[in-house]
Amino acid sequence: MFLSGSRDGVSTIDGGEGGYRRLNRKCLLSIYFGHAISYAFLLGAFVLVETYAQGFLGPGYDLVRYAFIAVLAIVLAYMIVSPPVFYARYRYQITEDRIDVRSGVLVLRHNLVPIERVHQVEVSRGPVNSMLGLADVTITTAGGVATLSYLDIEEAERVADMLDGLVGRMLKERVPATGPAGD
Repeated sequence: MFLSGSRDGVSTIDGGEGGYRRLNRKCLLSIYFGHAISYAFLLGAFVLVETYAQGFLGPGYDLVRYAFIAVLAIVLAYMIVSPPVFYARYRYQITEDRIDVRSGVLVLRHNLVPIERVHQVEVSRGPVNSMLGLADVTITTAGGVATLSYLDIEEAERVADMLDGLVGRMLKERVPATGPAGD
């Protein structure tokens, strides 16, 4: 089992401050690459507006063009600044009774998922994450979905196996011991 240590009687996965684990720095490359793809689509839309919009927008064309340029500048600034902020704020902790994920750039999120609510655990990785040796662990519950993003592939597999073991153990503890049939 990957649980170790004890803080206030709660076992946690090895690592991090207060039992929280942090992401591998390779996640920054993956985020930047995803942002670059998104920005390329925005630039493509801008080129289309530049090429075709002047004829049907008439005098409003300059306003639309300058607004589009302003949006492009703001989005570019966000795409450059947000990955290091995301990296600095993202941390997760898995204990015997819950999964705790803290993340966010502009909006900070604190997601607590009780282990007893876990229905499915899935490890996935796209082409960019595969090249960088990263994967995501998606945890499905009755109330929604929680994701541990940008984990090393080995860490993602360990987390998935550990969660499977914790859920299995919790289910076995709940099932009452039954005697032989017919008693």
